[in-house]
Amino acid sequence: MNRRDTSPAVARLRRTRRLMTLLFASTTAACLVVLAVVAIRIDSASRRSGLDHEVGSRAAGLSRAVWFDAGVLHLEPLREDELAQGAQVLAVLQAAPGKTPTVRNVVPGQSSLPDTDELDEVWHRVLDEQGTVQVSASATKGGRLRWAAAPVWDDDRIGAAVLVGTELARSEHDHDLLVRWLALGCTALVCCAAAIGHLLSGRAMRPALRGLGQQEQFLAEAAHELRTPLATLRLVVERNGSSDEALRLVDRLSRLVTGLLARARLESGAQRVELVRLRLDQLVETTVEELPDHADVTVTAEPVVVLGDPDLLAQAVRNLVENAQRHGGPAGSPVEVGVTPGLVTVRDHGAGVPLADRERVFARGVTGTGPGTGAGLAIVRWVAGLHHGTARLTDAPGGGLLAELRLPTDAPPASSSSSHEGPGTVGA
Repeated sequence: MNRRDTSPAVARLRRTRRLMTLLFASTTAACLVVLAVVAIRIDSASRRSGLDHEVGSRAAGLSRAVWFDAGVLHLEPLREDELAQGAQVLAVLQAAPGKTPTVRNVVPGQSSLPDTDELDEVWHRVLDEQGTVQVSASATKGGRLRWAAAPVWDDDRIGAAVLVGTELARSEHDHDLLVRWLALGCTALVCCAAAIGHLLSGRAMRPALRGLGQQEQFLAEAAHELRTPLATLRLVVERNGSSDEALRLVDRLSRLVTGLLARARLESGAQRVELVRLRLDQLVETTVEELPDHADVTVTAEPVVVLGDPDLLAQAVRNLVENAQRHGGPAGSPVEVGVTPGLVTVRDHGAGVPLADRERVFARGVTGTGPGTGAGLAIVRWVAGLHHGTARLTDAPGGGLLAELRLPTDAPPASSSSSHEGPGTVGA
């Protein structure tokens, strides 16, 4: 697997693609669930309304087919009426005033009716409402039915009621079948939406992935093209017996090129920052010694161990010191560098930076004296952020400006005799 496929920028794009797919699928699912709930409720209400209309119309029609004659209830028409023949359950409740109703003409049998208490409740509801009533009740043999009871008048009182029932099982079965089909259909549609969203987000991100690949290729080619002449220049300087100062300048230029390319990779997301345990005090001392003009820079350091990138931290320290030399007073003004646990300070003795401008100078394109092309302090803050630290400017005691680079420490201060592998790197 090549580096570009595992770079942080590519990983972020892939996470964004997965997030977009999830959002697309979630939005589709939410809309489908709302529509499904509405459809289920409408279907349930429609089925219940249709069932109530059916049993209510049948009970009302049969109540008009029977009659009282001198207090005698005639049920003969029920034997020939088509409404009676099409009823699943049919019965007639008859009662004298103030008496418990008796059941007559039960089809298909007594076990198909509700129990006595529920029949009494239906009868009293008919008497109270003096019209057709509808209730849901269980049959004695089991099963839920929807019942309708229509009154039969004996002169000016209700002497009987025609009771018609139909099972809810068939309607509920059809409703459950609709629910299952809706669930399956919505699941299939959500899966299709997720697949389409994943495909569309992938196509939308192809230009970004292509641009990242081209940028990484450019950085790799730039690194090769810049390092080769620098290596050749160093060989020429050594062969001609040039001064140590010239060699230091070549080495510094090489480190600057390496730092610029590394920063470009980090900012573009093509590379992850790699933090190692290192001696911050040794790194600061080495960085100051490599500056072309460090005679007026003094370093006071305590042994400190931090987790950091040596090249980036060295560049941040170098920028702080050079900024103090450039803007901290006349040429040759003293600069004091201090290293304590979790803190690097650089003090100059210049006029300082106004309080209102101390955040602005950390922006790209701003120098210590006003708008320009400077980026030194912006790089310092960027490096501090990569190391979960901070960078700020404050007034120095006694005058001048104090620049602070705060870093989280990785371990208690190490002794000065600790072994190290390379400049500032703590051995395992």
